[in-house]
Amino acid sequence: MDLDLDVTERNGVAVLAVKGEVDVYTAPRLREKLVELVTAGQHRIVVDLEGVEFLDSTGLGVLVGGLKRVRSHDGDLSLVCTQHRILKVFEITGLTKVFSIHESVDAAVAG
Repeated sequence: MDLDLDVTERNGVAVLAVKGEVDVYTAPRLREKLVELVTAGQHRIVVDLEGVEFLDSTGLGVLVGGLKRVRSHDGDLSLVCTQHRILKVFEITGLTKVFSIHESVDAAVAG
């Protein structure tokens, strides 16, 4: 399974839709895209994980790194995730306390 990254903009917020598997092989592409967005001046980013089938610790590390990067610019990175198996990864690692996790892109953009 490959990784598909699609960026759109909604109300001045960059929405990064992630589809596929985020693992040790594909996570560097996700990191590059997040760095590219922040470098381009996007400091409010919503990462839509609804199309993610697998997320490992490398992927989590990339998301945490992205969050730190946008916060250093007084920004924020929110997640959209309703899939139980992906949410469980965030719960087990305690990252539900670190990330704002929403049920839809609309809620994340409004939040």
